Amino acid sequence: MSTEENPAAAPRSLAEALRGRDDVSLAALLRSRPDLITPVPTDLTQLATRAGTRASVVRALERLDRFTLQTAQALAIASEPATYDELLGLMAGDDGDPAVSAALPHALGTLREQALVWGGDGRLRLVRTARELLAPSPQHPSPTGLGPTVREAGAGISPGRIQEILATAGLPSTHDSVSALDALTGLFDDPERMSALLDQAPSESVEVLERLVWGPPYGQVTADPAPRLRWLLDRGLLLPTAPGTVVLPREVALRLRAGRAHRTTEPVPPPVEAAAAHRPQMVDATAAGQAYTALATVEELLKDWHEGGPGVLRAGGLSVRDLKRTAVALDVPEPVAAFWVELAYAAGLLASDGEADERYAATPAYDEWLERPAGERWARLATAWLAATRTPGLVGERDAKDRTLSALGPGLDRSSAPEVRHRVLALLAGLPEGAAPDTGSLLARLRWERPPRADRTGGGPGGGHGGGTSSPYARRTPAHSAEQARGAAARAGGSGAPGYPADGASAAGGDDDLRSRLARWTLAEAEMLGVTGRGALSSHGRALIGAPPAPRHADPQTEPTGPGDKLPVHHRQAPAPPALSPAEQATAAAAAARLLDPLLPEPLDHVLLQADLTAVAPGPLERPLADMLGVLADVESKGGATVYRFTPASVRRALDAGRSAADLHAFLAAHSRTPVPQPLAYLVDDVARRHGHLRVGAASSYVRCDDDAVLNEILADKRAAGLGLRRLAPTVLAARTDPAALLEGLRAMGFAPAAESAEGDVLIARADAYRTPPRTPPEPVPDGPPVPDDTLLAAAIRAVRAGDLASTAPRKPVGGAAGGAPGELPRTSAADTLAGLQAAVLTNDTLWIGYVNAEGGASQRVIAPIRVEGGFVTAYDHTADEVRTYPLHRITGVAELAE
Repeated sequence: MSTEENPAAAPRSLAEALRGRDDVSLAALLRSRPDLITPVPTDLTQLATRAGTRASVVRALERLDRFTLQTAQALAIASEPATYDELLGLMAGDDGDPAVSAALPHALGTLREQALVWGGDGRLRLVRTARELLAPSPQHPSPTGLGPTVREAGAGISPGRIQEILATAGLPSTHDSVSALDALTGLFDDPERMSALLDQAPSESVEVLERLVWGPPYGQVTADPAPRLRWLLDRGLLLPTAPGTVVLPREVALRLRAGRAHRTTEPVPPPVEAAAAHRPQMVDATAAGQAYTALATVEELLKDWHEGGPGVLRAGGLSVRDLKRTAVALDVPEPVAAFWVELAYAAGLLASDGEADERYAATPAYDEWLERPAGERWARLATAWLAATRTPGLVGERDAKDRTLSALGPGLDRSSAPEVRHRVLALLAGLPEGAAPDTGSLLARLRWERPPRADRTGGGPGGGHGGGTSSPYARRTPAHSAEQARGAAARAGGSGAPGYPADGASAAGGDDDLRSRLARWTLAEAEMLGVTGRGALSSHGRALIGAPPAPRHADPQTEPTGPGDKLPVHHRQAPAPPALSPAEQATAAAAAARLLDPLLPEPLDHVLLQADLTAVAPGPLERPLADMLGVLADVESKGGATVYRFTPASVRRALDAGRSAADLHAFLAAHSRTPVPQPLAYLVDDVARRHGHLRVGAASSYVRCDDDAVLNEILADKRAAGLGLRRLAPTVLAARTDPAALLEGLRAMGFAPAAESAEGDVLIARADAYRTPPRTPPEPVPDGPPVPDDTLLAAAIRAVRAGDLASTAPRKPVGGAAGGAPGELPRTSAADTLAGLQAAVLTNDTLWIGYVNAEGGASQRVIAPIRVEGGFVTAYDHTADEVRTYPLHRITGVAELAE
């Protein structure tokens, strides 16, 4: 006999329902709600108690999809316990909806799996905390837009007034208010009698009901209501809840709605539509070009900070001025510069040096990263981006304390960012190969999978609010308005920069608002990073998230023939790839690198020198060539080909790095496909001839030169006044400034001095002089407890079941002392404890004991004693599922288990 046919066999509590589950079902519960396993509960009663706490229930409700959440909301306004047929009527309405009927079993199964609903189909019960959160109340309007029941709303009405309502509605009088409210409820629940009553209603009264039927159900009336309102009040179709406030009873609203709890149910997730289609080869080529640009941008950023980057603000992060300078150096908007800075930081390539005058600089890991193949370097950036919780799109906005959020500063972590990024890419992976998504449909899908808070607490699509307008006869009470239920509106914001489209919402808005913004930022950042190309997921981007091969178009007529061709919108979505473990993510990153490597251009070993003192690199250069050319010349323009310009300052920079004129001539001749132009050779020789003619050292500092005429020229120059120079000898000048400032001052005057050591040797300035100490990348901020793996789940379930056995097993008195009540430790004297354990060894019985460990933690255990000697008992512990030894003095008592 089923539990529906035999109510006595139905579980009486959530704990009993959990005891009826198998290990697979318990594992699914703990996997979907990992907060329940931290720490591992001692038994199933504690697990049920923890599953009903407000924080855990709120967290579980926030992770339901829209239809499952609507199912829970319908159960919150259903009778308790409810039947499956009643729930189906609330979801599908009196006319029925085949799509709802097909989707409801899965939604109800999800609620059962997550322990938000328990009981069979004949006795469905929503967890009490969830009912309190979702049920209608004057302070918290229901997302369904429904109000209280007749019994709840009429509790404060005088008995005489209730009898008057019965008489006006054509019902016989009763002897008490309870039976009167039951009779009124029966009237509203009867479709025929309710229709007859509404047929008598004036059209103006029906208009009032139509304004309130989809919520909010509350309104205000004056002391002398208009006739159309009086007609409704006299028949109980509106009931007073407070002076000047009336409410539409739930039974009336449901009858007017044809039984539906929601105005619109969404049993099927909206499909992600394809806005355009491109050839997969074009998508991969575009994404590879973006990936190459990403690598070059990160290298350029950290090369600019080779000798120590900008300083760290006292509160942490980059200053606005330093971010602007970085944006100018990278030739990108400031929000995009913030993205590249944060990406390098997340990948562990950039950090602060930790010195007293703290600055940002490249880490030693950057040098290792440079030596890796291009595909591996890109995979490291992309993997760090996927897992990072820091959100560069928030840079420039303000936090809750009205402080500006800065790049590399605190306050940028959003724990939902990795989940949103992975989900967006997973949805792109479900589109046909080469298809770019329609952003609106993508955001709609994400909102269905994780409804905004407005849909959970009132208002929003599917919530039921927004169906009416203010009426002079039944004005909406501000305290019950949908606007108040939603909270304060989000302020206008967004960066508005290319790649970061402004979406009219600021970080001060809720997490729901941020979730949509994260999705938009993910699309923009994936394009900049080369995970996508032309909006479509690339083959290496697909491998990065472990997605299966892309679905092909079923009809050859729909194959794209150009970059702007449209795809049919009603295609079947491919299943989303599962979340990857760290080991699986490393394997996926390696696969993505292998796919990307052939698409990247091969580095070149030559440039084209031109007579206008420029060099053209027709593609990416090999690293030694690029590094040396970066010292010898300045980058004038970038693009498909990079143009370098040779200047006296750039040549002097190469000489300062220890190169001689002969070295530079040999380098240019070896790496140029064209003859070295005569102007460039003259430039190198001219700068080299003057380089090192002056020597600067430390007195405070000094200048020495074998040619006293040059020193006379320096002293006579007005620009040297700030250096505080004076002659010490015909060939030596002393200065009040430090050597570095003296070097810069003389170079600004047109000279080419060289620094020297205390021994008189020329000091060589290295281009890659500064690195931070070894640093670890920032740890992502977890979005709640991590999902337990299979090993932890198996151990936890075994411990919970053993603990449940210990706490629920029936006990018999031992030595005249009864075992404690459930949850209490057994208490027996030391002699009775020893005697009970020794007897159990002889009879192979199982005992229930109380035990206090060295830290004072008390627990109860079920053991099968094996040996008692030396003040210890060795036993098989059913709670731990292993043999253990316990000191006798820590056992509080023993009790036999009943048959």
